[in-house]
Amino acid sequence: MNFLIMINPHGGRKLGPSLFNKVKPYFDSKNMVIDVIETCYAGHAQDIANQIDLNKYDGLLAIGGDGTLNEVINGMLTRNDQKKITIGIIPGGSGNSFMHDLKLTDPIKAAKAIINNKITSLDVASIKLNHIKKYSINMIGWGMVTEVGEKAEKYRWLGPSRYTIFSVLEVIRKKNRKATLIINDKIIENNFTFIIACNSIHVGKGMQMAPKAKLNDGLIDLIVVKGNVTRNRLLKVLPKLFKGTHLNEPEVEYFQTNHFSLITKNKEALNIDGEILGTTPIEVKILPRAFDMFCQL
Repeated sequence: MNFLIMINPHGGRKLGPSLFNKVKPYFDSKNMVIDVIETCYAGHAQDIANQIDLNKYDGLLAIGGDGTLNEVINGMLTRNDQKKITIGIIPGGSGNSFMHDLKLTDPIKAAKAIINNKITSLDVASIKLNHIKKYSINMIGWGMVTEVGEKAEKYRWLGPSRYTIFSVLEVIRKKNRKATLIINDKIIENNFTFIIACNSIHVGKGMQMAPKAKLNDGLIDLIVVKGNVTRNRLLKVLPKLFKGTHLNEPEVEYFQTNHFSLITKNKEALNIDGEILGTTPIEVKILPRAFDMFCQL
C-alpha cells in the first residue's frame, strides 16, 4: 500500500516529526510506501488534499488534531474531480477530540488501524455561511463557547487551564445573546448563553459535551443553554460538561437532528472544530457517511 502523509513541523506541540519517526517502523515492517510532505502554512493541508494527485495512493494521512482533520476534509470534499480516498490521522494535536470518539488517541494504535486497513464511513456537517460552504467533523459553537475559545487562543502559554479560567470569566460577565434557532420546522427565538452542535461526543480536551453523539448516525447533536440561567447555576453546570452528566440539568436542552439554522441580528463569530471561522447566520446539514477513515468502529 502507498500513502501520502502530511506533517506540520511547527504546529501545535511540534510533535509532528517525532511522532512520524515513532510510527514509521510499523509501516516499514509491512513494506508500505509513505511519501512525506511538510506543511508550510495554515491551510496547507487543505490545499494538498484539494489538489494532489490521489490516484497513486491508498490513503491520505496526516499527523495532527481536529484542526488538521478539518483541513483535510475541507480540501477533499471540494476537489474539482470529486475524488476521495481513505483518510488517516496520527493524533498529534492538543485536544484530539475526534480521535477520542474513535478510541485512537494513542499514535501507535492509530497507525496500526491504518496498517490493518480498518475502514469506517463517517458523517460530516455541511455549513452554509457567508455565501460559502465549509465542512465540520467535530463541533460548531456559538455564544459563550466561542468567546472562551477566542480568548483562550491568545493565552496558549497557560496550557489547558486557560479554558477553565476564561470559562469562569465569561460566566461572571454573563452576556446574553439573542438568536433564532430553527431545528427542522421548530423555531426557537430566545436569549441564549451558548449553542453548540456536535458530531462527536468529545470537544476540547476530552470534554463529553454530547454524550449521545455518534460519528455515523446521520445526526448532529445540539446542546442549548438559554440565557435565563443564573451565574451560580452556570458555575455548577459547566463542570458536568467534562463528564457528560449535564443532560438532566433543567438549563440544558438537548436535540438530535440532521438539519438546523442559527440566525442572529448581527454577524457573530463561530467556533468550527476548535478554530474561530466564519460568522452567523448559518445553515447546517449532516452529510451521512461522507468520507472513509481508517479506524476501528
